Parts: sequence; structure tokens; C-alpha cells
Amino acid sequence: MRSSNPIFSRWGAARDAGPADAYAQRPVGAAVGGRPADDYATNPYAPGADTSPQTAGIAVTMDDVIVRTGTTLGTVLAPAARRRGEHRPLVRHRVGAALVAFVLSLVQSFKRTPSPVLILGYAAFEGVFLGVLSGTISTYIAPGVVVQAVLGTFAVSAGVLVAYRMRWIRVTQRFTGFVAAAATGFLLLLVADLLFSAFGADDGLGFHSGGLGILFGLAGILLGAAFLALDFKQVEDAVAYGAPREEAWLAAFGLTTTLVWIYLEVLRVLTIFNSDN
Repeated sequence: MRSSNPIFSRWGAARDAGPADAYAQRPVGAAVGGRPADDYATNPYAPGADTSPQTAGIAVTMDDVIVRTGTTLGTVLAPAARRRGEHRPLVRHRVGAALVAFVLSLVQSFKRTPSPVLILGYAAFEGVFLGVLSGTISTYIAPGVVVQAVLGTFAVSAGVLVAYRMRWIRVTQRFTGFVAAAATGFLLLLVADLLFSAFGADDGLGFHSGGLGILFGLAGILLGAAFLALDFKQVEDAVAYGAPREEAWLAAFGLTTTLVWIYLEVLRVLTIFNSDN
């Protein structure tokens, strides 16, 4: 299972091919789990595919994904809640935690197999970063905005889940390509904004305030929603095709990074909106 996160994508990463199970032997284009055949034009876990599993062990189930994701998200929330309660958010803590989380994420992204230690370590440092950032904004810029951002993240996630289950969103190759192109453009704009800010432009490209900032944040939320649909598709494929149980940790990693992305973009929009009013 590959992460659909825009930064930590494992697209193109190869694993050693292993013996196929019953799902891996299913003919290309055959219906799986009652789903239309066109949703499964290729088996991502068959021998020779770029994510071939070692299927000698137990196959992943939806319960495995839920438990691992809950554990990872809980690891994010624990330090985040503690840091918010300290009322002394420090910039150096925020930057340091963000860098460590980023490095751990990169290491996991380039590994052939998931490492629970790396994933939970990433989650812990990401929680410290979110806690310090949220505490700073809530204390000095927009009181109460963190609760609104959490509720907004839940609302976006629930909306995407309903839309995916109702097949209002269909994850196809064209959809995936569009999301990849949009993510590339979005990240390039973020890099340009950082460069402009570093070389003297106080507000960078203007994405931190006003109507332009709100529009940019809304675009980020929509992009995060698209990432979440890709994550749901990958979880569904892993369960349907009998991926190995360890893939549940990769699902947890991908879902967590996507939810963090959505939270940060919702927080951006609400912070700008509250500070401008």
C-alpha cells in the first residue's frame, strides 16, 4: 500500500515480489468484493506489481487498519493536547518538532516495509508541532479557533467518506493524475512563498492574510479531501486483494499525514478569517 500524501508518496517504490494469494490470482478486471470491475483494472498486489506483498502471513483486514490508525492518531493527539495546555508555545519547539517529524516521515517513505517505531515517532513529534502551533494561534491570534479547526477537519473527513462510499467520488487513474498535478503546483507555490518571505517580503505571496490567503487555504482543503479519497481507495484495495497485515501501518501513516494536512489548512482559513474580523 502506498501513501497518497503529497510529500511522502511512495509511488514507484518497488518491493520484492512474493507468492500471490487468492486475490492476487484474480484476473485483471474481475469484480472484487461486489465492486464493479472497472474499479479494479489492475491488481496492485499481484506478483510483478510495484507493491507486491509477502502474502505468506495473515492478510490485512479493515479492523487492522482502524486499530493502527487509531493508535497513530492517538499518538498525535496526546502531545498536541499537552502542549496546548502549557500556555507557553515556543517557536524553537515548533520548528524542531516539525523537522524531526519530516525526517522520520521521509525515512519511512523510502523504506520497503512499514516501521511502527518510525510511524509512531513521526506521530509523536507531529503532535508536539501541532500542539505548539495551535497553542500559539489560540493564545495570541484567534482564541477558540483550534476547536473550530478540529470540528472542520472532522466535517471534511466525514464528507469525503460519505461521498466515497456513495461513489460520488470515483478514484480513477485520471483522478489520481489530476491530484498529483495539483499537489505539485500547490507545493511549488508554498516553496515560492517561503522564498519570498525569507528574502524580505513580509507576507510572502500573500497567502497568509486577506481573501487570497482564504482562497489558498480552501484550495488546500480541497486537495486534502482528494488525498483522503486516494487513501480510502488504497485501503479498500489492500483489503480486497489480501495485502499483508503490515500494510495496516502504511494505511495509518497515509491517513494520519492526510488528516494533519487537512487540519492545518482548515486552521489557516479560520485563523485568517478570525483575524480579519
